[in-house]
Amino acid sequence: MKITLNNRTEEFDTNTLSFNEIIKLKNFTFKMIVTKLNGKLVKKNQRDDVYIKDGDDIMILHLISGG
Repeated sequence: MKITLNNRTEEFDTNTLSFNEIIKLKNFTFKMIVTKLNGKLVKKNQRDDVYIKDGDDIMILHLISGG
């Protein structure tokens, strides 16, 4: 499977992965992250049920605050 992850081409040896599986594979460890599939928001409670397919454009962004 070939996708675009955060504006970079990525390849995986499987046909489908859920958002949470990709988050684990790519070691995103921040508690507060935003996920989008082809420009549409994917809520935290949907990440196990939304599957990424070949050609999808996904964004996984971590939120940082500070002062």
